[in-house]
Amino acid sequence: MRDFNKKLRVLLIDDNANHLRGIKELITLETNYSVVGATRSANLGINLIKKYHPDVVLMDINMPEKDGLQAIQAINKMELQTKVVVLSGYDDADLVYRAMKLGARGYVLKTMASVKLIDAIEDVSEGKIYLPAALSTRFFEYFQSSAREEASKAEGENLLNTLTIRESEVLELLTQGVNYKSIAGTLIISETTVKTHVNNIFQKLQVNDRTNAVLYALSHGFKPSNKSAAMTAA
Repeated sequence: MRDFNKKLRVLLIDDNANHLRGIKELITLETNYSVVGATRSANLGINLIKKYHPDVVLMDINMPEKDGLQAIQAINKMELQTKVVVLSGYDDADLVYRAMKLGARGYVLKTMASVKLIDAIEDVSEGKIYLPAALSTRFFEYFQSSAREEASKAEGENLLNTLTIRESEVLELLTQGVNYKSIAGTLIISETTVKTHVNNIFQKLQVNDRTNAVLYALSHGFKPSNKSAAMTAA
């Protein structure tokens, strides 16, 4: 939590000189915050952060050398108490999501009223997250959609990783359309053992039949083990 007896220190990073000057004047005239630095370079801005340890950084996204997303990532690695508010001309939900995922605590559009910027600085300095109403709904919808996709992908990878080497060998032959008898002959095991492995594969991949097991494997990037690949090539 911020010490309210201490003057809030703000650092500005934006490659647009006119916008940088305007933001600095706004903060100086409308608040009692201290602007400890203002730069058009993300690399220089990172050095200033190391030197001054500001409470809040206002960060543009689209910059040469190092963009705002890369800068946010670098700032978080410093493990300081500095909070980042993105100040951008882009209202793309994916960009908002990526910035927040990397560690930004707020996101404000440059076209928004100056009072929104002051609100954002105040909120993040108090440990809150700031997203204006115009962006919050789109952000959370995108966040939920992305979270579902990532969870689904992770689930698929984990399920395939639960297979033993022998089960992977059997699954590889199933994807090639080989029947149980031929699988038994190829792997030099009994057909009953093949069926046991197949049943285990069904359970681990959470499917009910051979077709869905094959579809699951192919759609989740199944790759045979080196041993299986060599065996099927023989």
